[in-house]
Amino acid sequence: MEVQPAVQFDDTQVAFEYKSDRQMRKANFIFTVVNHPWISATATRLVKVGLTLRLPVKGLIRNTVFEHFCGGETIEQSHGTIDQLWKYKVGTILDYSVEGENAEEDFDRTAEQILATFDEAQQNAAVPFCVFKATGLGDMGLLEKVQSQASLSEAETKSFERFRQRIDTICAKAHRLKIPILIDAEHSWVQDVIDDITHEMMAKYNTEKAIVFITYQMYRTDSLKRLREDFHTAAMHNYFVGIKMVRGAYMEIERARAAEKGYPDPINPTKQATDDMFNQGLAFCVDNKQRITILCGSHNEYSNQYLTVLMEKHGMRHDDKRVWFSQLLGMSDNISFNLAHAGYNVVKYVPYGPVESVMPYLLRRAAENTSVAGQSSRELTLIRKELARRSAQR
Repeated sequence: MEVQPAVQFDDTQVAFEYKSDRQMRKANFIFTVVNHPWISATATRLVKVGLTLRLPVKGLIRNTVFEHFCGGETIEQSHGTIDQLWKYKVGTILDYSVEGENAEEDFDRTAEQILATFDEAQQNAAVPFCVFKATGLGDMGLLEKVQSQASLSEAETKSFERFRQRIDTICAKAHRLKIPILIDAEHSWVQDVIDDITHEMMAKYNTEKAIVFITYQMYRTDSLKRLREDFHTAAMHNYFVGIKMVRGAYMEIERARAAEKGYPDPINPTKQATDDMFNQGLAFCVDNKQRITILCGSHNEYSNQYLTVLMEKHGMRHDDKRVWFSQLLGMSDNISFNLAHAGYNVVKYVPYGPVESVMPYLLRRAAENTSVAGQSSRELTLIRKELARRSAQR
């Protein structure tokens, strides 16, 4: 007998109960802008110019896109968002989203921020994971050089060793406190060196349970093969595997670079191929749940439903700690809150950091919503449906 999904994603009352009418109207405005690519592109250019010329746009940004997609400028300022999500059984992953810094003191400061998120997680059950981007801890140009096996100067060798040490310090704290750490994915030309270090950390710290999580971008043609090979390596060496699975966020950049440099496109030829690979990856993880813990980072309704069906087929409880669902703050609330309402483990990525430093993250979010077919339209449809429902009840 075919297993039916245990949850549907059309209940907007559940999806948006945590938002006030004011917040809903603001969300309607933001996604209306994002839903029109030319308006979104114009607004993005104006924001960049305003920040460059130091025009008074910071307040406007803080009260619109920053408030919608970010928790605050600090961990303390993010407490309101954390608490509000947790009222509806949605956890938080605090993501220090400062990008574009490349000095050693910047990398040290980022490492300190990541370590501070563990202190928050240790005392707050609403924060079950921590996370970092490796390029926040080391120079991307240096990582590219290491991956290409180019010779390093003495200064570069020392810089790379400091990069490795920052990662080990973070993973050691994760292991000591038993708080899982997600290592986010990056561009393909630095991903191998990051993965190599991640595998070392998993072998070192995942001997009792999945603490260190590797991220697979399933839009890459080799992702499913690598996932299976990595699992078999872990089984052979007797450690657990933490997997964060995403589709991927750098498709246009990856394809443009491959064309420019004349190497094969690393991205699947079609969205359907990526969707199929993603869902096959989910099935592989659930089939091997004795060793794998998975965090499904997806805004795709079918994939999230499919994972609930896999859990039902395997007789898993909705709150089995080997399976987690995750979406970004400000997006796909219909998925997050309906899953949490049905008893599944759900976490939102909650970015934080100074407004001007988080702008690259926010601009990328806007670009992704514009480029992913139907994403902003779906968000807008659900927001307007809920606004209409609330209006009819008055």
